[in-house]
Amino acid sequence: MTPDLIHVHNLWLIFVAVLVCANGSWTSISLFDRAIGAIGTRQTGWQVLTAIAAGTTVWCTHFIAIIAFNPGEPVSIDPGMTMLSLVLAMLGAGLGFAVAMIRWKWCMPLMGGVGMGLAIAGMHYTGMRAYLAHDVVSWNLVQVAASVILTMLLSAAALHFAVRRAEAADRLIASVLICLALVGLHFTSVSALRIAPPPVPGTFIYPVTIQAMAIAVAIGAIGIFATILACNQIDETTREEAYNKILHMALNDSLTQLPNRESFNQRLDSDIAHADAQGARIALVVFDLDRFKAINDLWGHTAGDEALRLLADRMRATLRQDEFIARVGGDEFAAIYRIERENDLADFLSRIATVLKRPIRMGDRDVLGGGSIGVAFYPDNAADKQGLVNNADLAMYRAKKSAAEKICFYDEAMDETIRTRTVLTAELQAALEKGQFELHYQVQTSVLTGEITGYEALLRWRHPQRGVILPSEFIPLAEESGFIGRLGEWVLRTACQEATTWKPPYKVSVNLSPVQFAYPDLSGLVAAVLRQTGLDPARLELELTESTIITDKARALAIVNQIKALGVTIALDDFGTGYSSLDTLRSFPFDRIKLDRSFMQDFESSPRVKAIVRAVLALGKSLEIPILAEGIETPGQLLLLGEEGCDHAQGFFLGRPATVFDIVDSGQIMRAASLDPSRRADLPHVVVE
Repeated sequence: MTPDLIHVHNLWLIFVAVLVCANGSWTSISLFDRAIGAIGTRQTGWQVLTAIAAGTTVWCTHFIAIIAFNPGEPVSIDPGMTMLSLVLAMLGAGLGFAVAMIRWKWCMPLMGGVGMGLAIAGMHYTGMRAYLAHDVVSWNLVQVAASVILTMLLSAAALHFAVRRAEAADRLIASVLICLALVGLHFTSVSALRIAPPPVPGTFIYPVTIQAMAIAVAIGAIGIFATILACNQIDETTREEAYNKILHMALNDSLTQLPNRESFNQRLDSDIAHADAQGARIALVVFDLDRFKAINDLWGHTAGDEALRLLADRMRATLRQDEFIARVGGDEFAAIYRIERENDLADFLSRIATVLKRPIRMGDRDVLGGGSIGVAFYPDNAADKQGLVNNADLAMYRAKKSAAEKICFYDEAMDETIRTRTVLTAELQAALEKGQFELHYQVQTSVLTGEITGYEALLRWRHPQRGVILPSEFIPLAEESGFIGRLGEWVLRTACQEATTWKPPYKVSVNLSPVQFAYPDLSGLVAAVLRQTGLDPARLELELTESTIITDKARALAIVNQIKALGVTIALDDFGTGYSSLDTLRSFPFDRIKLDRSFMQDFESSPRVKAIVRAVLALGKSLEIPILAEGIETPGQLLLLGEEGCDHAQGFFLGRPATVFDIVDSGQIMRAASLDPSRRADLPHVVVE
């Protein structure tokens, strides 16, 4: 017989089957979407859940729909065939989705869908055979073939949309297509079915029991879907929480919980774009703590971190709506302020300054606060972000140097010097690598005989654009940046190496900066340079100022003694300026004292200066330490020094600084000069070309 499709079905159970099918299809496609977006073991896990959800959907929909079908004859259920149909559903669905994920060829989703459609059809007809196990059935093969083809086509289309993921609607379309495949398969197969009465009566299940079983299967299926969706939601929530945490960590400073440099850059880009679009102005405010290094040095980095946290808390407490402050590194902070009224900016800066001035509690005492604030405006002071940041930094550095102004606004003229210093600092290291540094040497002679006693090495930077730059300009930059170590070692090594070419073998004097003198194992470096260059230690003299040794006299004395043990001599440079402590002369074994050039300016005309020079020379005689006078520029100065009994002299009158090539080529022109100033004035001087 050909069953009437409407009257032979329990429409209530058909509705339950469709409900299960719709929920299961959406769940399966959602899990498949997660599997596509995952990698590694997470992808495998989502594939397994997809196979379970899809297999359960197919089998439960089929089972409920079959139970809803009333053939008008007693029916029974074959457990073995029923279990086989479930296995076919899960394996077929899992394999189809797995093949569809192989996206290196466009046809793979279609092939996966065709395979899944065949598996669904096989499951369906196996399940119907299990349900009608005691009936004699026959099929309309044309309709059967049509049902299989329809299932394959709809499944292939479903996986095509599921894999594409172009829009959110793709998942809905894929889910609907799977539902149509299952529903269409069921009703087409029922239309193709022919049932004959069973030849032998058997044990049959009553309809009420079958209906209860269908409801139980539906509840079980929905429970499975709910469990899987709950797992999906938990994973999604966990992933979102992890993403939000990572995003927070990426955009916020872990110590202070203020926005970090990355967040600052994003906000500044946004505010600059807003200013361009609206014709508005913004102020960039950068500031740091004046005494942060002292806190770290005295109480340790833990105390420094606590000070930054406290400062950040105070900043947050003073911020108003839409105001922004970030920590951009170390103790440096940056604020971005959209200017609507000028008075508002003044209030904002006042609040920042007030926070910076508040004392910071360290242990049982309060540390005085204070900070330096620099302000630059966009577009007034810069045409782009980098220029704005640089100009605000320049203003802050000027505030740091100023004792009176702790809030400085960018001024192009006033900050040009700082800009030059910043550029030169950045160029220092490259200058050494490019060979832009060179040594000049200034002759040192005996006042009594005129013979050359040695040369002082003087560092020069031959800048390709700025010309020759003197040490007074770049040595402080090298000390501040920490580059003085490499530069000082280069000077020492080069001076020793070039001195080995001199004939006669005169002594060479090399200055040590305070920062360089503080480096560990200075004596080891000197010994290594002497060994590598082959210079006789007695030909090397190291010059240091009293400010170099005054901080830690005990350590300085130990270093001086270590250097002298190598055979190197030590000179006290710039005597008469700074401390000029008699205790220093008593405690340190200096081999020579260099009288500062400032005394030579008024030496001929000022009785007071002449008395001071005479006293210094007498002190040197009593201590048996030779005195060298610097800055000799006239014959009268040299004559007076000879009359007062000065040992050595150095200055432009005796010879200007020159390269080693000029000195060697000159044939040591000063070697045999006499004390007669008139003869000295006639001698040719070494001049830097």
